[in-house]
Amino acid sequence: MADFSIKKEDTFLEKEGSLSETVIEVRRISKKTKGGNRIRFSALVVVGDKKGKVGAGLAKALDVRSAVKKAVEQAKKRMIKVPLTGTTIPFSAVKKYSAARVMLKPAPSGSGIIAGGTMRVILDAAGVKDAVGKILGSRSKIANVYATLAALQEIAGLKNKKGGKMKNE
Repeated sequence: MADFSIKKEDTFLEKEGSLSETVIEVRRISKKTKGGNRIRFSALVVVGDKKGKVGAGLAKALDVRSAVKKAVEQAKKRMIKVPLTGTTIPFSAVKKYSAARVMLKPAPSGSGIIAGGTMRVILDAAGVKDAVGKILGSRSKIANVYATLAALQEIAGLKNKKGGKMKNE
C-alpha cells in the first residue's frame, strides 16, 4: 500500500513578510529574421505583500519561466507603498497612463473589491480589502496595470502632502 501521508518537508509554510506573485499575462513574441522566426516570451507579473506594498514588472526572455522570473525581480525593485484606511484606500483617484484611464474609490467595510481584471489583482496584492474601481480607457492589460499603480501612487503622494493621518483614520 502506498503511503500518502504529508511530511513536514512537503508542506508549504508562508514566511512572515513573504510576497504573493501573480502572473497577469504571458505573450509570445515572434520576430522575423533571415534564418527564420525568433520566438521570445513577455511576462507581466504583480507582486505584493498584502500589507500595503505592491509592484509590477514586465520582462522578456527566451522561455516563459525566465520571463516570469525576470518580471518578478523587476516588480520587487519597483514596489510602492499604498496607504490604507482600515481595509480601503483613503480617497478616490482618476489616473491616465498611455491610453488607459482608471478610477479608484474607497468602499465601505465588507463590500469587497469591486473592480475588473488587472485592477482587482493589484488591489488584492496590495492588501486592499474594500474598494471600487473602473477601467475606463484601453483594454491593454499592461497599460491598465501601470495606470492602476499610478493611481495608487497618486493617493500615496496626496496623503503624504497632507501630512499625518486623514480625518477618517
